[in-house]
Amino acid sequence: MNEADVLEVLRSGIWATLLIAAPPLAVAVVVGVAISLVQALTQVQEMTLTFVPKIVAILVTTVLSLPFMYATLATYGERLSSLIVSVR
Repeated sequence: MNEADVLEVLRSGIWATLLIAAPPLAVAVVVGVAISLVQALTQVQEMTLTFVPKIVAILVTTVLSLPFMYATLATYGERLSSLIVSVR
């Protein structure tokens, strides 16, 4: 295994992490901006109003995207396994 293989493993690991984290983070940003806009328009500055909907949205998004997350991790794991086998 040379340096290029190590860099490829690191690159694909970082890419898999970004793909797995993207759906909940994107939903958190969208919900946060929407709630901030509503708070700015209505001048209601309640702290729980920002956290509860965001947590619920992230939870629902995570549950709905679990098959995608699993497939991404499985693909990455298979790629790592094939690299480990090819080294021997």
